Amino acid sequence: MASPTPTLPRLLKALIVSSVGVAASHLVLSDTLYLSFTAQASTALGVGGGYSSDQAFTSALLNTFLLMPLILWIGMRITGERRVGPMVAVGTAGWVAAVGHGVDVLDSGPGAVLPLGSLALVVGAAALASLMRRSRM
Repeated sequence: MASPTPTLPRLLKALIVSSVGVAASHLVLSDTLYLSFTAQASTALGVGGGYSSDQAFTSALLNTFLLMPLILWIGMRITGERRVGPMVAVGTAGWVAAVGHGVDVLDSGPGAVLPLGSLALVVGAAALASLMRRSRM
């Protein structure tokens, strides 16, 4: 059985992986929300986009909420870490909360970014949660 990774290297790996997770999830969210807004504008102008704005909005939320836990779990496993459940849970919950409180900011137009403070908080909380490990009996 391999010995656990020391605290500082594990924390650095977690900071990198959670930053990548937040960036990728934000990109998916903003791009699919942009599609939703485009569909709304097309409908208002009488030009059908082939999908409804409700479908695009639901897709945006679903994709971003599924992407975050996958990136956190896969990223930490690729870096050789085990027992990443707390990080995945905290990172996903933090992402859902950040999106829930800041999604209105993305309504302002293409290229809008969620508040940087909430994004940094998600990254930090997920990275710190990576330090929680269950002890083996």
